[in-house]
Amino acid sequence: MAGPYGRMKPLLAAALAALAASSLSAPAFAADGVSPDRLSADVRMLASDAFEGRAPGTAGENKTVAWLIARFKALGLQPGGRGGSWTQPVPLVHTRLGTGTISAGGTTLVQRRDIYVSTVRPVDRVAIAAAPMVFVGYGVTAPERGWDDFKGVDLKGKVAVFLVNDPDFEAQPGDDASGRFGDRRMTYYGRWTYKFEEAARRGAVAALIVHDTPGAGYGWNTVTAAAGENYDIVRSSPNGRVMLQGWIEGGAASRLFAASGQDLGALRTAARRSDFRPVTLTAQFAADLPVRHDRSESRNVLARLPGRGAAANETVMFGAHWDAYGIGAPDAQGRTIRPGANDDGLGVAGVLELARLFAAGARPQRSLVFALWSGEERGLLGSEAYAADPIYPAASTVANLTLDILQTAGPARDVMLVGGGQNDLEDLLAAAAKAQGRRVTPEELPERGLFYRADHFPLARKGVPTLLLMAISGAPDLVTGGKAAGQQWLDGYMRCYHQTCDAWSADWDLRGAAGDVALFHAIGTKLAAARNWPEWRQGSEFKSVRAATAGERR
Repeated sequence: MAGPYGRMKPLLAAALAALAASSLSAPAFAADGVSPDRLSADVRMLASDAFEGRAPGTAGENKTVAWLIARFKALGLQPGGRGGSWTQPVPLVHTRLGTGTISAGGTTLVQRRDIYVSTVRPVDRVAIAAAPMVFVGYGVTAPERGWDDFKGVDLKGKVAVFLVNDPDFEAQPGDDASGRFGDRRMTYYGRWTYKFEEAARRGAVAALIVHDTPGAGYGWNTVTAAAGENYDIVRSSPNGRVMLQGWIEGGAASRLFAASGQDLGALRTAARRSDFRPVTLTAQFAADLPVRHDRSESRNVLARLPGRGAAANETVMFGAHWDAYGIGAPDAQGRTIRPGANDDGLGVAGVLELARLFAAGARPQRSLVFALWSGEERGLLGSEAYAADPIYPAASTVANLTLDILQTAGPARDVMLVGGGQNDLEDLLAAAAKAQGRRVTPEELPERGLFYRADHFPLARKGVPTLLLMAISGAPDLVTGGKAAGQQWLDGYMRCYHQTCDAWSADWDLRGAAGDVALFHAIGTKLAAARNWPEWRQGSEFKSVRAATAGERR
């Protein structure tokens, strides 16, 4: 091998030796052939310092992509990209804010303490002077739900300030918003991506979301993990993005509103009414920040196991994201690499196990694609790039099954369903879980909007039925210790979410993760052999998108 591939030889040799050693001894547990030992070996490699936290557009990416391609080749799969390539280009803009000044109402806001902002615009400087700030409630325009927070307000050149989540997240009985947005279950209107997009559509120069942990689903340390950098896919025009986007810490927001003569708590209550109208704050916003920016070409990694006969043009897709947060500021122990061992090194290991199992079995009727995405941590960028330019048409893609964070605390009696009520794949999950002696339980934290936060989502927006396994959707009911032990695991993991401590550990018990991967193997086996097509259910926002391509499926 030449270039970065050649430099990977010693690393690859060590990885293959470790995998060979683990396969010679019977694993402690196997779920339908899924090996916890192999999962652990793959994560240990991906989360090692040699991969530098797997950030897109870095030397860590080159090492990661080379290693993944070598693994797929060793399993006997075919390249899944165009023209016999193992990859799909994902052109990215990478931005990093330098040290500058941010203020509101004449008061300095300290980056990462009071406020966290970034830009996805490829500019040399962000300069905003005396921009009016407008509180727009939850910032939702949903005619189908009889809701409009904007009431025609002009946001051109202004800073839009939003609440996180949906109007009914904190609704009380009798509030206008109660039940309109799924109660505690977050809709896409509650996601920060929607709010930033809506601000840009209305001409705002910046968008800020007031952070609170229950509404966001994560703490302030998770918000600030990206340390001022950001990514976006290269776009023909940057006008679909605000100049500055980010979050304002809850306490800082309360003080800012009070200095403008407003009570943020009272405005939260008012924003739960359909007659809410935007409020212009007396405080004006200013920022003067240098920006470093460059373009790079990241890559999705794609492998294919071709089907046979007439069904070979139909695709069942398995996915996970290979990227993590790379190198950042030192933590209390001086660690700078954020290895992303569980998020989503373990998901990647699961996809590799699925590829191994299917490659070793009978050739499927439908083709199988194993997709490892770039840029998920920066806004689902790799999967968005794929959905915008799919190698396998969305109309003939049977399903997308995504692994993103699996629990590491041992076998569980249940598996959590993220985004329940969406499509027929849920029935297949229930049947596969029953065969394992497990049950499906609904996600316990629907307010986190996890259905909109993983790489299946861009495919869902194109009408492809999707299923997501994500362990942070609630506490697993562990065979040893039950829900209490599951909650202890979840609390511990969330303290490491996107941090340097999301690292591989020899203490992991991956029997539960192996069981979850085996669920997807069982579902994928059925889908690969079937002639029917799973459908979105009545009421799903994706049903009409899929229906529009019905004539392209046999």
